Amino acid sequence: FDATAHVLAGKLLGLPITGTHAHSYVMSFSSLDEARGLMLKKSGAAVAVHAGQVELLKLVLKKRQEIGWKDTNDGELAAFTSYAIAFPDSFLCLIDTYDTLNSGVKNYILVALALVDCGYTPRGVRLDSGDLAHLSLECHKEFKRIAKEFNAPCFQQQNVVASNDINEKMLHELNAKGHGITSFGIGTNLVTCQAQPALGCVFKLVELNGKPRIKLSNELGKVLIPGRKRAFRLFDQDNVPKFDLMIEIDDEIPTAGKIVKYCHAFSEKRLQSYTPSRVEELLETVWDGRAGTVAKLPTLLESRDRCVSEIKTLPPDMVRPVDPMPYDVFVSENLHRDLHMLWKLGKVNSCK
Repeated sequence: FDATAHVLAGKLLGLPITGTHAHSYVMSFSSLDEARGLMLKKSGAAVAVHAGQVELLKLVLKKRQEIGWKDTNDGELAAFTSYAIAFPDSFLCLIDTYDTLNSGVKNYILVALALVDCGYTPRGVRLDSGDLAHLSLECHKEFKRIAKEFNAPCFQQQNVVASNDINEKMLHELNAKGHGITSFGIGTNLVTCQAQPALGCVFKLVELNGKPRIKLSNELGKVLIPGRKRAFRLFDQDNVPKFDLMIEIDDEIPTAGKIVKYCHAFSEKRLQSYTPSRVEELLETVWDGRAGTVAKLPTLLESRDRCVSEIKTLPPDMVRPVDPMPYDVFVSENLHRDLHMLWKLGKVNSCK
C-alpha cells in the first residue's frame, strides 16, 4: 500500500492519507445555488496576475458555457465545486454517482479547469463501478483532448483511481485487458483475503528441557523438524535469494564466500553444496516471556518498505499468479541426521 483513506489510522500509525469524498457527499447537493458565493483564494503565479479571491462557481460556469456541457448534473457540479474549495491542492473526485462519462468526468474537468486558472493542479478522478478498464481509458482520452485544447499540460498526468471490491483476480484481468488506471483503492479484500480468509496458527512443541521432540504424521508437511533452530537466507551474486537454510542451534553459522552443505529435510541424505554471496539471518526474538518486547519494532511504513524490497528480489517465476515456482527450504547435515534418527525411533516405538 502507498497510503490509507482512514484518517485515524493515518494519525495513529503515521501513514500517508489520501482519498476522496463519498457518493453520499455528491448526493447531498441538489442545485448550483449550494455552491454560489463560495470563495477560493488564488495560488502561485496566478496571484501576481489577478490578486485576491474568486467565486469559483462563476469560473466553473464560464468553462461550462465555453465547452458547451450544459446537460451535466447540477448537484454533482455544485458538489465538485464545493469540494475544490475545501481541497484545492488535492482535488480528486468520485465521478460515477450519476453518469460517469456523460456527467461525472465532464463536471470534474469543468472544475479542474477553473482550478488551473486559479493556480492549482487538479489530481484526477476515482471510478467505483462499471467497466473500469473501458472507463479509465475513456477518461484519459478526454483528459488528453482537454490538455491540447486548453493548453493545460497537467491533464496529461491525471490520476485515475479504481475501487469497487478490487481483488487479486480482478487486478490480473485488468492488466490482461489493458486499462488506464494509475492506482487502486483496495478495502474489503485488503482486510479479508478471499483466497485465505482465515490464518491457521498452530502451536507445536519441538524441544522440552533441552531435549528435541518430534511429531510424526503420514503427511510429510505435518512431520515436525525437532529441536531449536536458526534460519538463514542465502543469496547469489545478484542478491537474489537462492534458498533458506535451517540449522541446529549449535551448528556452524553459514557465511558469505564459504561453502555451505545442505540437504532436503525429508529425502534420503544427499548432501549438496553452495557458496553464497550474502547470508541473512531470518529469526529474531521480538517477545520473550517475562521480559516482554525485547526488539525494536519497525514502523508500519518500514515494514511495508521491507516487504516491497524483499518481493522485488524474488525471481519473476516465483511470483507469477499461475503455477508459481516454489521456494526451497533446506536443512543442515546435522539437522537432517537428528530428524531422521528421531523419525525412525518414533516409528519403531509406535510399532511396539
